Amino acid sequence: MIRKAFPILAAFLFASLVAGAHAQTEAPPPTAFQKQLDKVDLSIAGVGIFNNTVSGTVIPVAPNQGLAMSQFGSNTLGALVSIHYPAKPYFGLEFNYSYARYTENYTGPAIENFLPNGITNFQVQTKVNEYTFGYLITPPYTIFGLQPFASVGAGPMAFKPTPGGGQELPEKARMTYYYSLGFGKDLSPHFGLRAGFRELFFLDPDFGQNYLTILKHATTYEPMAGFYIRF
Repeated sequence: MIRKAFPILAAFLFASLVAGAHAQTEAPPPTAFQKQLDKVDLSIAGVGIFNNTVSGTVIPVAPNQGLAMSQFGSNTLGALVSIHYPAKPYFGLEFNYSYARYTENYTGPAIENFLPNGITNFQVQTKVNEYTFGYLITPPYTIFGLQPFASVGAGPMAFKPTPGGGQELPEKARMTYYYSLGFGKDLSPHFGLRAGFRELFFLDPDFGQNYLTILKHATTYEPMAGFYIRF
């Protein structure tokens, strides 16, 4: 009787060992924190930077007060790094850091009648760094297989004159407001493509010099395209 039961007992013991080993190798279920972390992605994009022209009169306390001046930044290319956290379809957060380098131009009677040597276009080469936080929306549907998104936010943008062409002017930061619209496409669970458009609003930079201050809001238009990684 014992001999007949031995193979059955041996098979049962073997099955128990295999089941125990399989249970030990199975990954534990993700925690609530891990589920939220899995939603975060890091994106890197190239952006076109197109600045508009603003015009006004120099503020009263400046030596060239009341004279007209126009200001505009040159158009260029830059880089944008963003972190997206779509916690829910209609609630999410994002952080943006961008880098660009271009020239701020100041023209008009306020420049021609104030600066020496017949200067008609005062130029300041500057690095521009953006640090903004925003509210992110990613609707729970796709359009032609693309995931739409929209965001709005604010943060400082630092204008840092370069050593060579910055006219030895100090760094100046401006509060910046923005919105963005775009689409993303997952190519795998951890990689995708993203494209869109951003518009930024800020007080035109004067680098702390009252003879360059006209207190007008400038606008930057930024088409963008790049990729994102989801960890």
